[in-house]
Amino acid sequence: LPFLVDYGLMEFVGVLLSRIFQKIFELPGRVAIDAMASWLGSSAVGVIITSQQYERGFYSARQAAVAATNFSVASIAFSLLIVSFLNVAHLFLPFYAVVVVTALALAIIMPRLPPLSRKKDLYLVAGNASAELIPEDVSLPKWAVSQAINKAAHAPTVSKSLFRSLFVLLDVYMGLLPLMFAIGTFALAISEYTSIFTYLSYPFIYYLDFLGIPEAAKAAPTMLVGFADMFLPAVLGHSIESELTRFVIACVSVVQIIYLTEVGALILRSKIPLNIFELLSIFLIRTVIALPIIALLARFIVF
Repeated sequence: LPFLVDYGLMEFVGVLLSRIFQKIFELPGRVAIDAMASWLGSSAVGVIITSQQYERGFYSARQAAVAATNFSVASIAFSLLIVSFLNVAHLFLPFYAVVVVTALALAIIMPRLPPLSRKKDLYLVAGNASAELIPEDVSLPKWAVSQAINKAAHAPTVSKSLFRSLFVLLDVYMGLLPLMFAIGTFALAISEYTSIFTYLSYPFIYYLDFLGIPEAAKAAPTMLVGFADMFLPAVLGHSIESELTRFVIACVSVVQIIYLTEVGALILRSKIPLNIFELLSIFLIRTVIALPIIALLARFIVF
């Protein structure tokens, strides 16, 4: 974490990608580091970086909310675990291609829809966001190197970085893991021994039927249970016979992003201005938009 944010990498990448990210996603270029940390590490690391950048004044309230709910994608390692559990590991490359395409589409669409579009560009600390404003008389690469060197020159010592990292690690272990176990166990018990998710998922049965997904009645509960934990859709969908349906479940479970046991809990514990009802609405909107994209790509390209 400190090597990503404290020694100039975010400034270098942020400046280089500032124009692209601002035009496409309406976000600072440094969000690319959040996404990279999520894909290569874990979605929790992406949220922690986003939260820290917001508290230090590099992101506005809107930018932090958008970054945390759109770029904290499950890691490649966890994605491989999901496809292996759903017995579609032989389709991992097309699976991850579909996930990337869908996630990028959602990252373009979601910031322009409520509740994210209603967030204000207010900063907790003023002045730090100006680093990506490129002077007219300076080239893009030169300004990127300049900002990175300036950041590295004021970086904390290695011992101080290690102490901060240890504090963050203990905070995650002590604050997140108990909540993760509690929510995950409770949600699994409800999904296995009650019909609550079945009743709540009735609208998704018709939606999946409309999209031509086999075994829609069995797959529908997996579209909702992911709000509690990212692995529960794989648990519920493991026994579905249709390989196409299991493939769709795997893709949807990764791009939903808002899992209370990890991303959701970290967002609620942070200063990012999102409450649980907004997280639920973002989760549902992402699911509704992602399903037709994934279904079309799966049916006409993968299968």
